Amino acid sequence: MSERAVDPETVRHVADLARIDLDDDEVDRFAEQFSDVLAYFETLDEVPDVEGDSDLTNVMRADEVADGLTREAALRNAPETEDGYFKGPRVS
Repeated sequence: MSERAVDPETVRHVADLARIDLDDDEVDRFAEQFSDVLAYFETLDEVPDVEGDSDLTNVMRADEVADGLTREAALRNAPETEDGYFKGPRVS
């Protein structure tokens, strides 16, 4: 667990900002869980930086321009279309 434990007041403050009502048991549980999350982030500080010459290489492929779908092909599997567009449920 982190040396800097999250206190219940901080949990209550965050809960108020999020407009969430928490009882005392939940506040205590979340304080412990937040402390655990912060401890995991502290673990990331131990990962060494990789700089300069290394065995890492960029494996991204180059962007290539390709033809996209035609309107007809895009609409082919649509359950319902109207005037060349997808038709979805009415939203009120």
